[in-house]
Amino acid sequence: MNTKHPFRFGLMNETMLPARQWKDHARKVEDIGFAVFLIRDHFVSDFFGDSYAPFSALMSAADVTSTLHVGTLVVCNDFRHPAEIAKESATLDVLSEGRFELGMGAGWLLNEYQKLGVGYDKPGIRIERLGESVQLIKRLWATAPAVQHGKYYNVEGLDNFPKPFAHNHIPILIGGGHQRILTMAGREASIVSFLTTQVGSGVVVDDPMDKLPEQFLKKIGWVKDGAGDRFDQIELNAFVSLIITDDRERATDAFRVARGWHHISNEMVWSMPSVAIGSVDQIVDDMITRRELYGLSYYVVDDSLMGKIAPIVARLAGM
Repeated sequence: MNTKHPFRFGLMNETMLPARQWKDHARKVEDIGFAVFLIRDHFVSDFFGDSYAPFSALMSAADVTSTLHVGTLVVCNDFRHPAEIAKESATLDVLSEGRFELGMGAGWLLNEYQKLGVGYDKPGIRIERLGESVQLIKRLWATAPAVQHGKYYNVEGLDNFPKPFAHNHIPILIGGGHQRILTMAGREASIVSFLTTQVGSGVVVDDPMDKLPEQFLKKIGWVKDGAGDRFDQIELNAFVSLIITDDRERATDAFRVARGWHHISNEMVWSMPSVAIGSVDQIVDDMITRRELYGLSYYVVDDSLMGKIAPIVARLAGM
């Protein structure tokens, strides 16, 4: 398993602060040592609350920081034409001097599609469309005008301006939890994010069996199938459930009860690559072990955990 990627930590910003506080918050995120300042892309408040428009909010954060990367986790492909995504991304990348990371997804939230009046196609169609979109975005970032005659997108000699800041390249993250999208992610992405909840029904389903090591290894295998020889170049990412405690047993009991995981043992929870419960030392050791076992090196937490994870970021970031 690839272990060469240094540890990075991303902060998912769920709290939409007023302008001055948003900028102060971005500076603090950078000072703590996070690598990436992240925002979701939703038009409705289901599950995660209201959210700013991603590109504008990220530009504001990038403008008051100097080393912090900013990224989407993730832009819904079905709500924007890939030419728009390519242009917005390249603009943000240029104005942040190469600090943008584009996370893209196939879309999943049924209520959002319904309220926008957008057709909710079967997952396979949405994933196929995402793959074609990513290919077109890459062509639009390249030096030559883009030509693509696809099933979903047709572009004839479109020359995108601006081009990305460096080498006509912006890191692309693709996230998912099933074979079709993870195989495509392995083929197309710089970063692959493993989804450990199920969203195929159009809502979030939190199944603990989907978080266990054997399932995680299966997902990594799908990425390898798509990536082939380039697998070692791909950075592997997961959103981590984090609890720092001196009483690991009691904290894990409470965690299981809160989620209704009555048939899961504490040992099974501790084995989950996307769950980290214990002291700072225990969690640091677990993350190092998981990089060796799975190649996981890039972890994301939500903003409510920013202060709690800070000592772990201080220990591991860049290592």
